Amino acid sequence: MMRNQRSRRWLYGVLAALGLVLALAGGYAYWQGRQADTAEQTVTVQLGDVEKTVTALGSLQPKDYVDVGAQVSGQLRRVHVDVGDVVKKGQLLAEIDPDVYRARVEGDRASLRDLEAQLARQQAVLRLATLTAGRTRALAEIGAASHETLEQDAAALDEARASLASIRAQIDKARSTLSGDEANLGYTRIYAPMDGTVVSLALLQGQTINANQQAPTILRIAHLDVMTVHAQVAEADVPRIRPGMPVYFTTLGDARRKLQATVRQVLPTPEKVNDVVLYTVLADVDNRDRSLMTDMTAQTFFVLDAARRLPVVPLAALRPVGEDGRHYLARVRTANGVVRRPVTVRLASRTQAAIESGLKAGDVVVLPGATGATGRDRAPSRRAGAGSGGMLPPGGRP
Repeated sequence: MMRNQRSRRWLYGVLAALGLVLALAGGYAYWQGRQADTAEQTVTVQLGDVEKTVTALGSLQPKDYVDVGAQVSGQLRRVHVDVGDVVKKGQLLAEIDPDVYRARVEGDRASLRDLEAQLARQQAVLRLATLTAGRTRALAEIGAASHETLEQDAAALDEARASLASIRAQIDKARSTLSGDEANLGYTRIYAPMDGTVVSLALLQGQTINANQQAPTILRIAHLDVMTVHAQVAEADVPRIRPGMPVYFTTLGDARRKLQATVRQVLPTPEKVNDVVLYTVLADVDNRDRSLMTDMTAQTFFVLDAARRLPVVPLAALRPVGEDGRHYLARVRTANGVVRRPVTVRLASRTQAAIESGLKAGDVVVLPGATGATGRDRAPSRRAGAGSGGMLPPGGRP
């Protein structure tokens, strides 16, 4: 009986030890699997777009606008429009007190009438002087008039002619003055120079305008169907910007919406902000839906180059080969383990690369730092050639 008890104890001990060994082996296998999973970080190649861009901050302004000002001084008697009103060319916008200018016009007309009366009188004097000088000349020919009388009548005729010329010159001057004062009277009524929308109103009804030193702006009319992005581009980037280049931008109000535009002009005169030289680049965008408004902030992206619908991987997953900036090695996981495969890059941004050859959508690329399931890489595949025609800046990274 004692022998049977010893046998059972021995059997239980063996079974317990065997269970412990199996548990330790299972835990070790599980731990090894977890280590392998966490060590190997991969990314699946997908088709996508890669762009090489220059970014800049800008603001939106109407492409076509005009600041409507006053050419004469006086009290702004009436403003017929308000901000947001749509106006037509030739529409009356505002009126300045016309009393002073109307009085000047009436005074000019009276002076002109007086000069015209003087002209008629002087014409009569000239006719009389002409007749007198003729009679005296005839009498002098028969000896009935002295030479002195002849000279006096001739001088009187010349004087009458000069006076007539002087009055005519005064009439021309008076007419010119009248024309100017009539124009100023007309300037008291301000009309719209173009079709558009009133986007700002600088002066209010009842304010006094002083146009002697500078033409004050009363309001601004803008054509809002086309807006212009005024982007501030750093001097290091502006040599790469050209008219006709595609550009897109987003606004603070809708960062997910990309609005397409085209570069129209690079202004040659820079602006210096905190010792940084910035050039203004203009790009026009359609705004017939009126979604864009004046002075909106625009995050602008000038597209220098783009690769569309190509396999895309993180740039960090590639190791450069050589110094041409086009050829790389990628570590690709296959059924036979991780292999090193040469690839050709078409275009790279700061974070992503568009692959021209060597990878296809669905390939699994091992990121740096991963050892792979086999513990070592296999040799490159002969079928995955390096290709040609890539494009990257010198050094392989933008």
